[in-house]
Amino acid sequence: MSALTPESKVKRKVVEVLKKHGVWYFFPANNGFGKAGIPDIIAVVKGQFVGVEVKADRTKKPTALQVKCGEEIQRAQGWWFLVCDAESIRSLEQAIEEKLYR
Repeated sequence: MSALTPESKVKRKVVEVLKKHGVWYFFPANNGFGKAGIPDIIAVVKGQFVGVEVKADRTKKPTALQVKCGEEIQRAQGWWFLVCDAESIRSLEQAIEEKLYR
């Protein structure tokens, strides 16, 4: 079994948060037929569309297409998160908790 990449480790932690709260999610197929810039993880939190772009750490930046897609999601009243460390994972979890439990 191969070791997880730094980005895979962050993705695993995001999935743990989503599962903890019973959030529906999926990983869009990246096969060349989809729209460029789509987030790594798509989720729905109590009817709220959520896109999560995952990076290995704060030094890794989203591409221009990823940022553009995030802006489009936000203009459509969805949530877009850039997640790369424990702090940004916690921000995602807080938003989920506020939507689900308040």
